[in-house]
Amino acid sequence: MLITTFSIYAAAISMQNKNERASEIIKKNKGVWEREERKKFKEAVNRRNRITIVIALFLNFGILAFFKFYGVASDTFNSVSGQALLPKLNLILPLGISFYTFQAVGYLIDVYRGAITAERNIAKFALFLSFFPQILQGPISTYSQLAHQLYEPHRLSFANFKHGAELILWGVFKKLVIADRAWVVLSQFTEDVYSYNGTTITFMVFLYALQLYADFAGGIDISRGIAQILGIDMIDNFRRPYFAVSLGDYWRRWHISLGAWMKNYVFYSISLSKASANVSKRLKNSKFGKSSFGSHVSKVLPSAFASLIIFILVGIWHGAGWKFVVYGLWNGIILMMSTILAPVYKSTNRLLHINEEAFLFRLFRIARTFLLVYIGYVIDLAPNMKGAMIMFRNMLFDQNFSVAYEQIKGMPLFKDEYVLLLICSFVLLIVGIIQETHKDTTIRDMLDQKTFMLRWVIIYAGVMAIIVLGTYGPGYNPADFVYMQF
Repeated sequence: MLITTFSIYAAAISMQNKNERASEIIKKNKGVWEREERKKFKEAVNRRNRITIVIALFLNFGILAFFKFYGVASDTFNSVSGQALLPKLNLILPLGISFYTFQAVGYLIDVYRGAITAERNIAKFALFLSFFPQILQGPISTYSQLAHQLYEPHRLSFANFKHGAELILWGVFKKLVIADRAWVVLSQFTEDVYSYNGTTITFMVFLYALQLYADFAGGIDISRGIAQILGIDMIDNFRRPYFAVSLGDYWRRWHISLGAWMKNYVFYSISLSKASANVSKRLKNSKFGKSSFGSHVSKVLPSAFASLIIFILVGIWHGAGWKFVVYGLWNGIILMMSTILAPVYKSTNRLLHINEEAFLFRLFRIARTFLLVYIGYVIDLAPNMKGAMIMFRNMLFDQNFSVAYEQIKGMPLFKDEYVLLLICSFVLLIVGIIQETHKDTTIRDMLDQKTFMLRWVIIYAGVMAIIVLGTYGPGYNPADFVYMQF
């Protein structure tokens, strides 16, 4: 983090100083320089700034890539060469390296674009990068969103303390009662996915969907709750993705800050580039582009292609290995094709007289989206692509409920704990429905409107549920969150 802090700080200050000196020179030469001279001078300054930002990006993304991918790269290289040419290093991934690297790079790009002014106080900048609630698993905040809150004085507020504590309580419930209990089974399953039949695998992927949801949502709730106690409102990073009506909607709800980062700093850079504009123009002027559908494709192709690239990058960001590339391709291709085929989808609905606002059609879209996400989870849960293919094969051709019952019964959870997970899933569903239907308020605000006695009964029940039903103690590590590995 120290290298990232100092390198990004120095690069931002360097660009800011160049821009300020350039502005002074241009001002002094106003009325002396011709338009072309001013243009050439600005281009020279921008060229020097681009060199600065490229060096900073190469350094910081290089560090990130080294820690995340060196192990896999060395194993692959040594395996291909037949010699141990690259030493095996027991690297420990720095806590939150992806999150503070992305946040730092986003800040630097904003300075380069002139969207913000570089922070000259290195202590303040270090605070912006290292604000502890967000280190674990985000959100990835922008400087304009977070910095001013960190630098302003804050008084301890009972309302902030209460709402923050309630959010922490809800997050801990998701983590200890649901996510960690589900992981007890999943950790055994992932040790040897090849020995289970299709019915067991189908159940385990559903359990993984629950575990991943509760783990990430719980972690985000805890982070935001701690920040709120301190008077800091962190951006929402998770918004009930299983209620999504399309895969695009799902990714706009899951890890919102990562999606926003990719959109601001990668998507627009690709879709609005000169190369994309040229491809779009050539396609529009072609015979295919003269048709109604062709005209549509020529307009959306840059953004569709940018979406594909983004999800390949997201897949690689999740880990080293072909399964992560395939996971990214699965999401990226679907999103790209849905963008391209949007008119076909609309015309089909009109032809079939489908009311897109109908409740049943919304349920269908939610179920369809979850199925697409579910298929991606099979790839994500598998140890590698070979394992994913075997899992898919067994799910299609080896369904047997009696065998699955015996396999699941042999796992380290009692029957009543599966019932508990089912009840907890129902609780999450009810709370999610309330949040979806009351988007103008929060559960905590709604709780404030209840009587004093009822509020404390609910809070007491939550605390006791964590103490009695939480999965912790010897052999468990409740501090481990899924996104800590990133």
